[in-house]
Amino acid sequence: MKNLKFLSALLFISILSLTSCQDEIDDENGNNPNTNSATSPTAQNLERSAMYDGSFDDFLDDVSCSSVLFPVTVIVDNTEITLVSESDYELVLDIIGEFTDDDDSVQFQFPITVQLSNYTQVVINNEAELDALEDACDDAEDNFEDAINCLEIDFPITILTYDANLEQSGSVVIESEQQLYNYMDNFDDDAYFSVNYPITATLSNGNTVEITSDADLENYIDECLDFDDMEDDAEDDAEDVEEILVEGTFVIESYVDAAGNAVAEFADYTIDFANDLTCTAQNVVNTTIADVEGVYQVTSDIDVYLSLTFTGNTTFELLNQTWEVTSYSENSISLQSTTNAAITVVLSQI
Repeated sequence: MKNLKFLSALLFISILSLTSCQDEIDDENGNNPNTNSATSPTAQNLERSAMYDGSFDDFLDDVSCSSVLFPVTVIVDNTEITLVSESDYELVLDIIGEFTDDDDSVQFQFPITVQLSNYTQVVINNEAELDALEDACDDAEDNFEDAINCLEIDFPITILTYDANLEQSGSVVIESEQQLYNYMDNFDDDAYFSVNYPITATLSNGNTVEITSDADLENYIDECLDFDDMEDDAEDDAEDVEEILVEGTFVIESYVDAAGNAVAEFADYTIDFANDLTCTAQNVVNTTIADVEGVYQVTSDIDVYLSLTFTGNTTFELLNQTWEVTSYSENSISLQSTTNAAITVVLSQI
């Protein structure tokens, strides 16, 4: 494979002889395109963006580089389930999500068939082979060779090709991710290419962007990978918050709204968060007063949220909304209303 130093030298030596060819390229692409080899950063970005994304069923196999093909039989927390379509995922998720503090297990009835990031399918015969696949996936992630799933290129796109003299030799229209992956994975070592920009892509946050150059593609990938990292960190924080809630009993230390601190209305109550996503507020001063029942949920995107819903008590119904977790520790969780930033709550563990 030609390296970048060779490419730079070749460009410099050949520039005078390429004037007429360059005019043709400029007419088609709008400016002098960046030509890329099979090992260029752009080739790697395109190939990784086009890899098969197997992360959607990680709750089953914990391997983001592959997905398990149907039908498959699994034992989830001692319950046997046969999955024949994606709609059956809910059966597994319901069991996993039933309790927040248990150690869920998913065991496969081997053999199983999985689809890899290069779109090939392989048979996994036992747990050892599945562990080896997970290790290989971890190595790919460590070496930045795994799928980039936060940016999806909108097809079709056109690739312009060049020979060793950097003269345009043709073009190809790419219609799908799999076609793009195969094309880049098998690109000739002695050829060069450029993307016929602009192209559009959809980011993991749902935004559609226009990409006008290789540098633009690199920047959007860097930004969306950073966003993914923030989502992963928030997911970890959400798990911590959920664990703190379940393991403790809380009082409302502070409830501040536009009228001031209304914590006195909650002063006689403690709140217990159960591992089945229910919560109970109990009056510890007057035990004849009925408990206030509710449900809760901890979610995340790049921030962590606690949703509360209490019924049958007007005071606790003030808490019925989604709160952003602004800070937390083992002893305290600070919340801010997502609909009115002036309303804040502090839960303190007793």
